[in-house]
Amino acid sequence: MNPISPKARRSARERAMQFMFGLEFTAYPWKEALEPFWEVNPSRPNVREYADSLIVGVMERRVELDAEIDGALDRWTPDRVGRIERNVLRVALFEMRHGNGVPPNVAINEALEVVKKYTTDESAAFVNAVLDRLKEK
Repeated sequence: MNPISPKARRSARERAMQFMFGLEFTAYPWKEALEPFWEVNPSRPNVREYADSLIVGVMERRVELDAEIDGALDRWTPDRVGRIERNVLRVALFEMRHGNGVPPNVAINEALEVVKKYTTDESAAFVNAVLDRLKEK
């Protein structure tokens, strides 16, 4: 993978979250939906390359990531977690556990920036609490 700037990584994280969020409203297999997503959401090659690595990593490990996330919920049931929040958590946890030399604190901070952009401060506090618990494991 080519070197990528922090700004481009954030864009890639957003694209990955957007793809997985949209996928939840369709019955399309994720591998078949990826190319049409990029046709509608063109991005710079380095952003697409990093986003693709996040998408593939999360989708291939989705069951294990969701189990870890669900285990870190405090006074919440998994069905109460919003779709944006769930996908931001998946991307951050994937980066924390499997990915690309991203330190856990950076993955958490980036997740907070993305979730703040698309949801509320309350959601950011929730995501922060869950990721802090996951960081300790």
